[in-house]
Amino acid sequence: MRELNVGLIGYKFMGKAHSNAYRSLRLFFDGDVTVVMKAICGRDRAAVKSAAEQFGWESYETDWRKLVARPDIDIVDVSTPGNVHKEMVIAAAKAGKHVVCEKPLANTVKDAKDMVRAVKQARVKNMVAYNYRRVPAIAFAKQLIDKGKLGTIYHWRAVYAQDWITDPNVPLVWRLRKSVAGSGSLGDIGSHIIDLAHYLIGEIAEVAATMETFIKERPLLDATTGGLSAKSRRGVRKGKVTVDDAVLFLTRSDNGALGSFEATRFATGRKNHNTFEINGSKGSIAFDLEDMNRLSYCDATEDRDVQGFRSILVTNATHPYLAAYWPPGHIIGWEHTFINEVHDLVQAIVRNKRVRPDFEDALVCQKVMDAVERATKEKRWVKV
Repeated sequence: MRELNVGLIGYKFMGKAHSNAYRSLRLFFDGDVTVVMKAICGRDRAAVKSAAEQFGWESYETDWRKLVARPDIDIVDVSTPGNVHKEMVIAAAKAGKHVVCEKPLANTVKDAKDMVRAVKQARVKNMVAYNYRRVPAIAFAKQLIDKGKLGTIYHWRAVYAQDWITDPNVPLVWRLRKSVAGSGSLGDIGSHIIDLAHYLIGEIAEVAATMETFIKERPLLDATTGGLSAKSRRGVRKGKVTVDDAVLFLTRSDNGALGSFEATRFATGRKNHNTFEINGSKGSIAFDLEDMNRLSYCDATEDRDVQGFRSILVTNATHPYLAAYWPPGHIIGWEHTFINEVHDLVQAIVRNKRVRPDFEDALVCQKVMDAVERATKEKRWVKV
């Protein structure tokens, strides 16, 4: 039995999701490879020690450079804010490690190009954690499209809406600072629907866009208590929000399809509303992450009397992950997308094949985000 040892940098939201995936892999997927949770890394010794014990890691580090240099690590998983992705990824590649990186790949196109160059030179497997490609309903939608069930694609419409920063008293966390996050709703959630568009219908060729920051200043973190639920006191010190709160953009794809995208963290009442619809000459598909085990499909080749959207429960559709989980009708959840992701990475390493989306795919996504920002500033259509 071959073993692949993983070192994870980051132990909070994404670190927990990734840890669960590594720990659960053997429960769902058979194979001749065992993934060993060798070490987790974080700057706060007490917090990362606690995370290692809770999540099931063999050891912990407080210096990511030590983790990357360890000879007993085969895969480095970078689940940190974007401003440190480049340094960590390039160091891991130079050390000969396979690399997983949280999305978006980088904060700039230049950094993304440098990261692509590093993994190519090192000849290591690389993957970016756009986990929604691994939603069974989306993987099944990809199969329908590849079979020509939608015909010529005319339209793509996507919305990713959340509401976690609508309260002006939410402090100036790292996701609201461009120097750390790179962008706001565009990179945080907009990058997901860009990647899905590339996966399902083809690459984006040009964009027209607008962005807005609704709340310009927020309480500084060191002036509040309670994290995201903090309530600022009158007169508390504030700092400037340097990212977008919302972005809308139109696109033309290489294949001629028109697209509309909206990403916002100011959609009151929406917690994780990730939806898209694709319209083609032979049919349409619609998806809503909040009902992630269902796919809506309209077959325009049927008699008009019975045409319309039907709801497909994908627990018994022939998607790539069907055999790993429960009997038909027994649904799976958001966390399983990360398990599917780890499975695909491991199989790519063992079989020496490309795993998607990789750094090159993520670079294409980064170029679209850059074009969106330029189109906003220049108030015109911009080529990617």
